[in-house]
Amino acid sequence: MVSKWDVAVNDSGNSNETQTEQSPPRPIALVVLAVILALEAIALAGSAVFLAVEIFAEPSASIGSAVALAIIVALAAVWVAVVIRGLLTGQAWTRAATVVLQILVIAVGIGSVQGPAPRPDLAAALIVPALLALVLLFSRSVVAATGDRAQR
Repeated sequence: MVSKWDVAVNDSGNSNETQTEQSPPRPIALVVLAVILALEAIALAGSAVFLAVEIFAEPSASIGSAVALAIIVALAAVWVAVVIRGLLTGQAWTRAATVVLQILVIAVGIGSVQGPAPRPDLAAALIVPALLALVLLFSRSVVAATGDRAQR
């Protein structure tokens, strides 16, 4: 049975089906950027789980610091997921958040080749996707897709 409300919503063009049909397809660069960010979010979530397990597996000099670090990394993973959602919905604020995230990833990558035990493989695994994400972020199609909706 179809209610009056369903008919009114469908006739006014406010249904999800109508909005999906009218929205332009996402640019390939935007999808690739979202995939890169998703891989970063998965890596952060995995790191948070590892840090949480390490709290119980190996005694820490400071339990409070270990717990705080695990929580901060978990929150970072959630934040990257929020940025991905905003990016896929065309929110302009996601560009700034993505730039900050990629600069932080590059800084960690640079730090991984310094010190007594350098890891160039880890540095490459961090820096190359971050640079690719920055290039994609400033491509015309991504800037247009995440631009101010009032201007369209």
